[in-house]
Amino acid sequence: MHIPVNHPARRFYRVIAGLVGVYVLVFGLVGLVQNWGDPLFARDSTWTLGLKTNLGFALASIAWGALLLVGVSRKGNLGHRMNLAAGIVFLVTGMLMMAFLQTDANILNFSMVNVIVSLLFGLILFATGLYGRVGSPEAEAAERRARTESVPPPEPARPPQRQARQRPRRAPGGAAG
Repeated sequence: MHIPVNHPARRFYRVIAGLVGVYVLVFGLVGLVQNWGDPLFARDSTWTLGLKTNLGFALASIAWGALLLVGVSRKGNLGHRMNLAAGIVFLVTGMLMMAFLQTDANILNFSMVNVIVSLLFGLILFATGLYGRVGSPEAEAAERRARTESVPPPEPARPPQRQARQRPRRAPGGAAG
């Protein structure tokens, strides 16, 4: 698997991951205020910032939002690894909650909107993790060399050669032979 080192757009990807972290943290804080005093895994219809929530989901969102912001604030490969892991967690959580939507196992009070947002955030975080790897200039140069040297240079295009049609040889005296 190829994960680029020192990708030129990694700052942009860190900003995107940071925005996801801020949204998740703010969602958790607003959900905490709205659900304060309710049971931890209530199954009512409380909506916060476009997503269905309960107190348990709000607390989990606060923890994940803070964790994402810690990962974004780190300059080394810790943020790269944290975004990869968080992306996988969001993707798996979205799939599991989709399986449990209409059952009593839906303890986080997910709706289909929550599933879609979780899957979307998972893809975004995983992609930001793929492009967030940091390495020394030597590692970057080695990776660039390996990438360019492993592919043979293209050969110049030649027009197709036409085969000359051979005529049947005739025997002396005009008879075909």
